[in-house]
Amino acid sequence: MKKTFKIDIVPNTQILHNAVMEKPYQTNFSAVSLFSGCGGSDIGLMQAGIMPILAIEINRNACEMYARLTGYSHIVQSDIAKITAFPQADILIGCYPCQGYSQGGRLEDTDEINFLYRHFDRALRQIRPLAFIVENVNGMRFSQNYHLLNNQLRRFRLAGYRVSWQVMDAKNFGLAQDRKRLFIIGIQSTENKKFIFPVPTHGTIETPFTTLRDVIYRYKNAPNGSYNEAEFHWYYLSRNRRREWNEQSPCVVANWRHIGLHPDSPPLRRIGPDKWVFEHEGKARRFSYIECAALQGFPDPLKFDGLWSVKDRFQAIGNAVPPPLFGAIAKKLVHQLESR
Repeated sequence: MKKTFKIDIVPNTQILHNAVMEKPYQTNFSAVSLFSGCGGSDIGLMQAGIMPILAIEINRNACEMYARLTGYSHIVQSDIAKITAFPQADILIGCYPCQGYSQGGRLEDTDEINFLYRHFDRALRQIRPLAFIVENVNGMRFSQNYHLLNNQLRRFRLAGYRVSWQVMDAKNFGLAQDRKRLFIIGIQSTENKKFIFPVPTHGTIETPFTTLRDVIYRYKNAPNGSYNEAEFHWYYLSRNRRREWNEQSPCVVANWRHIGLHPDSPPLRRIGPDKWVFEHEGKARRFSYIECAALQGFPDPLKFDGLWSVKDRFQAIGNAVPPPLFGAIAKKLVHQLESR
């Protein structure tokens, strides 16, 4: 097994009071994080005992949110194409943008954004980590994009890794959200180990799914200005975006106009192909950004308050990886790397 090393990173004292960790964190595994967003994946890493020593993200707003949410200032705002050298680390993670793969996105398989995995592959071959984790949307596995998925698997295997992939649903791991994401995990071939994905922790009689009531009821009195108050246009009403309090929310998306309906809104009734209407009059609203952060599993959703515009907060939250889901993957990886 590759020799690992201890890292002590002292948080920026100006943001220490906002840190996920209340003291310098010591770990046996280090990580480099690419396409880091506002830090959902990296919070999951920390919860698994893995410390990111470098995070790279192109969006300035997301970088500032990352520092606020994690309490660490090791994030670099940069276009990944301009990064020519990476530090050594035990684990490499990457959650490259998904607009080209998403069923709700651009759906252009030739879109340049679909090929950002090449930069991840470049970093992988330079760093030569013990293992890597990639996260992307479920749409990557569908016929239009499947050749792109295969290209990635082939590259990673040629780089010297045993690779596994699987679609994971966030609700199976304690989140009150239907959110399917594809994970690709690789372990150096010399370790002679193939990653075994974690089994669901929720959805049984003993441990039922987490519900909207469990997670966002405390935030239900959302103030005006904390959610998109625009009218519900025809595209929004082309599907049922409402769930009951005892259910899970639709997938939290980055576009604040398409965020799901709050369960206190009137129910929707289907009246034709791709056409829904409210069953009766009453106040209807979308989820607030605080509710969305809670549904994504961020430890303290209120930390998003005051950061940039409300629209920017929705974008960062919707683009993020749910920390508990990424943490479940990372914990399983740590366990398998440490086992002999």
